[in-house]
Amino acid sequence: MKNPIIAAVAFDDISPFHLSVPCLVFGADRTRLGLPRFDFRVCAMEEGPIDTDAGLSIVVPHGLSALDEADIVIIPSWKDLDAPLAAPFKEALQGAHRRGALIVGLCLGTFAIAGAGLLAGRKATTHWAYTDQLQALHPDIAIDADVLYVDDGDIITSAGVAAGLDCCLHIVRARYGAEAALRLARHVVLSPHRQGGQAQFIERPLAPTPNADRFAKALDDVRATLGEAHSLDGVSDAAGLT
Repeated sequence: MKNPIIAAVAFDDISPFHLSVPCLVFGADRTRLGLPRFDFRVCAMEEGPIDTDAGLSIVVPHGLSALDEADIVIIPSWKDLDAPLAAPFKEALQGAHRRGALIVGLCLGTFAIAGAGLLAGRKATTHWAYTDQLQALHPDIAIDADVLYVDDGDIITSAGVAAGLDCCLHIVRARYGAEAALRLARHVVLSPHRQGGQAQFIERPLAPTPNADRFAKALDDVRATLGEAHSLDGVSDAAGLT
């Protein structure tokens, strides 16, 4: 039985952290944790050096031909979200999907999958700050902005940044079992199954509360007069507490 081939797609100005997510989960030898030895390939439009957004360059060993054999194609992020996909990449991604490869979009990688026309009429997610933009560009996608990842069968998409780790652990759990995923999570010091979704990180305006202001002022007054005696009842009254 051949080793599973996993292709991670890199591009100029990619974040090294985003690229490191699939590398961490699938790029190292995890056989002692109960996982197969993955044939992990980082690819780009063309093989060779690319720049990252962190001021360093990396040499990508594979071109888009890596997608021709891949069992799993992972797009760790994306840029130029409004621009159409380059035709060679679009065709390679569509071809991998037709062939039966699992297509995974981490964070803004969802935009690339949508740009290839693979998410029409399907469920997906992306970074919470970009869900409105994704919906405007692709109104035929059912976007769930609250979850860490969406498993829609042969396409999986994740929420922003660190949620890519949750998504990759989910792939391990779904394909190789909960025990293997648990061992891997322990090894890389991650929660094996994070509770909650990205909704908890969405910026929402909070109405000012008078009691909160009174509480803060009461504490400031105590700090400013530490040499004086303060009764619990007096501070409680000043803070609006009972």
